[in-house]
Amino acid sequence: MSGAVRKKVQRKFKMRGYSLKVDALDEVLSFVSRFEGAEDEAIDLLLDQLLHESLKSSIIDKEAMHRVISLLLEAEGAVEESESMVSSSSAIRVTDAFLVPKFRYDPIKKQYYEHTGSLPIHGAASAKAALYRDRFLLLFQRVSRDPHFAKPAFDTEMSHYGSCEIASIQSLIGQTGRRWVMGVISQLEDGHFYLEDLTAAMEINLSKAKITTGFFSENTIVVAEGEMLLEGIFQVTTCGFPPLEEREKSMKLLQGHDLFGSGILTKEDTLRLAELEKRAVNDMFVILSDIWLDNDEVMAKLETILDGFENVEVTPSLFVFMGNFCSHPCNLSFHDFSSLRLQFGKLGKVIGAHPRLKEHSRFLFIPGPDDAGPSTVLPRCALPKYLTEELQKHIPNAIFSKSNSTPKKSYFSAKICCIGCVDHA
Repeated sequence: MSGAVRKKVQRKFKMRGYSLKVDALDEVLSFVSRFEGAEDEAIDLLLDQLLHESLKSSIIDKEAMHRVISLLLEAEGAVEESESMVSSSSAIRVTDAFLVPKFRYDPIKKQYYEHTGSLPIHGAASAKAALYRDRFLLLFQRVSRDPHFAKPAFDTEMSHYGSCEIASIQSLIGQTGRRWVMGVISQLEDGHFYLEDLTAAMEINLSKAKITTGFFSENTIVVAEGEMLLEGIFQVTTCGFPPLEEREKSMKLLQGHDLFGSGILTKEDTLRLAELEKRAVNDMFVILSDIWLDNDEVMAKLETILDGFENVEVTPSLFVFMGNFCSHPCNLSFHDFSSLRLQFGKLGKVIGAHPRLKEHSRFLFIPGPDDAGPSTVLPRCALPKYLTEELQKHIPNAIFSKSNSTPKKSYFSAKICCIGCVDHA
């Protein structure tokens, strides 16, 4: 166990008012080593469990710590025993894109709030501007927490690696000297690039800019260092992406919000997820696209693929079938939906003829750009129920974007086996 983890354990226990004897510290380090990559959650879980113990002193010895760790390991063993009785396919959670919660950041209150009510498939004219504004605010609040870009508490001369406070573009008028700005790269005039934020836009000169690692294009939000020239052009000397932030730090600021619609993870869930991910070394997800159900050659190759996976030792936990599911676009000129419905039923029979796959695997169907649906915008709505009813008679647990049969707080990690287009397999 590294010295950094040892210091972290001592610091966290001290913050809660505890002191650890040497042998108790060794017990904690042994427990934490079981959860590589989730050390913080393991330590916090120990500290939370200590609150339920009747301790005679704030100085914790080996016996008290061993008792707490034993209780946690017994609980974990019970969970693992129950999980072993559940197939890996049931541990998969699929969240429909239309059910993912929508959050916005309030720069005044400095907090997130969830958008309530339904949103139209076709956005209004103001939706595009709102998208860039929300994206900018989300990144700006993260950058403002970075110690290099945070406003210094005292008006002192900072070193080259010290604070680089972000200035608004509007405030650069009449200013000289080096400044840091954050904005969206845009081309408001042909051949002339601009940097925009929520206050103003200014032309930039990138000819002498030192570009950091990354791929930059129009509509990209960047952090730029430079100086305003007399002709009103910002001469960029350094340009890069906003800095990253550790997941733990971001989660503390989300105030328990569920960003993906898959449930809030408790500390116990996080530890179980880390352990589950370690054990999923031999599992895989199989992704197939362009499954033309009306093409006999495609169906024959698909059956060959399923035959191969039916006979392997470890069956894939998930098959992702992506459209288009017909060789002809399902637009207004398409008049053969009844035939397509029967072809989905035929696909269900093909899958049902592979009992191991049917029992241990899940099947997710994602429509393609030319499949039937109310709109061609992304993300696509689920395939119409009329088309999939025949298939579901054979594969009841098939997932068509929306699914209420998966556990609320079960997750699974696995390798992805991307085979590609079935018609080229």
